[in-house]
Amino acid sequence: MKTICFYFQIHQPFRLKRYRFFDIGNDHYYYDDFQNEEIMHRITEKCYLPANRTILDMIKTSGGKFKVAYSISGTALEQMEIYSPELIDSFKELAATGNVEFLTETYSHSLASLGDPEEFKIQVKKHRDKIYALFGVKPKVLRNTELIYSDEISDLVTQLGFKGMITEGAKHILGWKSPNYVYSSAAHPQLKLLLKNDRFSEDLSLRFSDYSWSEYPLTADKYMSWIANTPESEQIINLFMNYDVLGSLNAAESGIFDFFKALPRFAAEKGISFSMPSEVFALLKPVDSISVPYPISWVDEEKDCSSWLGNVLQKEAFNKINGISERVRLVTDRRIKQDWAYLQSSDHFYYMNTKHMGQKGFSPYDNAYDAFNNYMNVLSDFIYRVNTQFPDDIENEELNSLLTTINNQGKEIEQLQKELEKYKKKAASKVATKN
Repeated sequence: MKTICFYFQIHQPFRLKRYRFFDIGNDHYYYDDFQNEEIMHRITEKCYLPANRTILDMIKTSGGKFKVAYSISGTALEQMEIYSPELIDSFKELAATGNVEFLTETYSHSLASLGDPEEFKIQVKKHRDKIYALFGVKPKVLRNTELIYSDEISDLVTQLGFKGMITEGAKHILGWKSPNYVYSSAAHPQLKLLLKNDRFSEDLSLRFSDYSWSEYPLTADKYMSWIANTPESEQIINLFMNYDVLGSLNAAESGIFDFFKALPRFAAEKGISFSMPSEVFALLKPVDSISVPYPISWVDEEKDCSSWLGNVLQKEAFNKINGISERVRLVTDRRIKQDWAYLQSSDHFYYMNTKHMGQKGFSPYDNAYDAFNNYMNVLSDFIYRVNTQFPDDIENEELNSLLTTINNQGKEIEQLQKELEKYKKKAASKVATKN
């Protein structure tokens, strides 16, 4: 039987306010609260809440046959808690059905896997803990930021104990192979992979509302017929997309919600089921391994990482922030830790993209150079704050040694205090006995 694996990405960064050169050293708050709140409220009402209601209705009307997976970044979850707590409750209601799987990812939706392995591990663990704290489930499958994957990244994922991961079915990697099977990592055969089916995913994310598309309007019956007509041996169709597909990229007036609600009925008529990623990994064996020597993603025609690290501006900013990662990990200041997480979001680097100049996108800046200048001003102030705690003329190795000494001394003092309390109690007991 053929099965469909639906996965939705949900992410919102903490957008930066206009931060001038003269703010450096004077203003340590970096965020545009008005814009963050306004966007979160708008997307919640337009997309997230109606989409959740639609998915819940699909699960119930299908008798529990419809299933779906989500990956929600830590920064998005924090904004939900601050601005739209009703959305957290809505996801808890979905989680209670047992038909929803939460995947884990980098907490900040960051590019850590491309430049800082230790930070990648920290963020994945932090995100996994956040999902458990909110929804009471422990994610079993990993989805890296923007489906970024390579053989080297599979090393990190395997070290973290994951047995399954999802990524892009890039044509230059697959060649003649179909994405409609379970694969394994060439570097770590025990790590199973699900690959996005570009054609069927983009029929919904890019073409559904396109009046010039030859297949417009797309109906649920037609769509399921296409999937049913794929070769019988192809086991799984992976439909990976942004949650914005429901209500934002495709407005409610386009009929997108009614289209989704009709999918389970036509899938059942054609003998097609729905599965969550962990179920697929448990039931199906890999048909082959794939080798990915250079990182891939699900963005643009190239399916590479050039949208974030393709020009000198992006590389300069990326190298600058990675250059202080070891010092930040030594810091205990809560505000610095929080700002570090927010400044890691891949969006800040995407805004510096010169590939899409002149095109309307998701950037709050007029151009890539404004995005770079604003981010680097913020980063300069952030580095200044880190250096006030750990001066940059002290080597990282020396800092680690000092911190180890301080920690050891702290433990010794704690042990001595416990022994002192014990002797005090003995002395007090002897005095009480004499009296």
